[in-house]
Amino acid sequence: MTKQNKTIYLIPVMLCFFCMGFVDLVGIASNYVKEDLALSDSVANVLPSLVFFWFLIFSVPTGMLMNKIGRKKTVLLSLGVTVVSLLLPLFGETFTLMLIAFSLLGIGNALMQTSLNPLVSTVMGGGNLAATLTFGQFIKAIASFSAPYLAMWGATLVIPEFGLNWRVLFGIFFVVGILSTVLLFVTPIEEPPIEGRPSTFVECFKLLGTPIVLLSFLGIMCHVGIDVGTNTTAPKILMERLGMTLNEAAFATSLYFIFRTLGCLTGSFFLRVLKMRTFFTISIAMMALSMCGLFVGTEQWMLYTAIALVGYGNSNVFSMCFATALESMPEKQNEVSGLMIMGLFGGTIFPLLMGFMSDAMGQAGAVFVMAVGVIYLFTYIKQLKTA
Repeated sequence: MTKQNKTIYLIPVMLCFFCMGFVDLVGIASNYVKEDLALSDSVANVLPSLVFFWFLIFSVPTGMLMNKIGRKKTVLLSLGVTVVSLLLPLFGETFTLMLIAFSLLGIGNALMQTSLNPLVSTVMGGGNLAATLTFGQFIKAIASFSAPYLAMWGATLVIPEFGLNWRVLFGIFFVVGILSTVLLFVTPIEEPPIEGRPSTFVECFKLLGTPIVLLSFLGIMCHVGIDVGTNTTAPKILMERLGMTLNEAAFATSLYFIFRTLGCLTGSFFLRVLKMRTFFTISIAMMALSMCGLFVGTEQWMLYTAIALVGYGNSNVFSMCFATALESMPEKQNEVSGLMIMGLFGGTIFPLLMGFMSDAMGQAGAVFVMAVGVIYLFTYIKQLKTA
């Protein structure tokens, strides 16, 4: 594949990364659902937790599905499920309907994240995988930080005949999802044939017996737990300590994703000029400083700084853990990809624990749970290559 073809084929693939970012709307959406339906923290946090629960169920089977139908067709299937999930909230806002919509969003995203990253490897044909995945995360982050702004805009937009309010963001993302599906469908991508017998379900899980695969899996669990946790908790911290309204505090989610976007954009450069271990260490140090600020901060500037630090620091953790695991077993990329994406189940565990801790001792309890994840990521540093 020529360099020009790679660039052309990467365009629809990168638009799929934008659709992958739709999953991050669950943070701000759960806050609006909580307010509209008068839910407690622990009940409201069921929504983002439910989204990431499906990664536990569908990630490994998706890796096996790719071996049968190919990576591109699996991504197209994921886009179809995602489009349906975005359509449902346009018809109402009951808790049951939101549970169904968020479940489908989680299933679609599990399919997408498992298949899209290996598809990038196919298009790139090897080389600069971590940097390319990081650029994809930059595209994904654009959708992530735009979601709170769309929700805030919709909350002040009066459309009485439809009654969409903040849910207008689902309609906008629905249109983008349709466009992405069409563009990928018409893009020819040649995939290499699977060599040898495809792995069974049990054989896939046995790969967790490989230390670097298991440690990378846990690293991704912590990354996504901190990601979803900050996305959900940052507005609540501002409301608790600064007395902001939800619409005012929703900026915290956008601030997080703005700096995560900047981190992904600059990270694709730094990963080409710095040792991966060096850049990872700097990133985790920023996250540690952030946890300190979020735990004790009572001033707006301190809390905003902490949110920015965790946004930038956490932006490249996924790409580095994922690439490290994928490159450790190149002959089992589909299976390893399924296991790594199953690690996004951390997005279920962390919010549930954070919800119970915040109900018991305020938002500082939620920050404590995220800090445990940061501590683990410090222990992962030694697993990264120094070259």
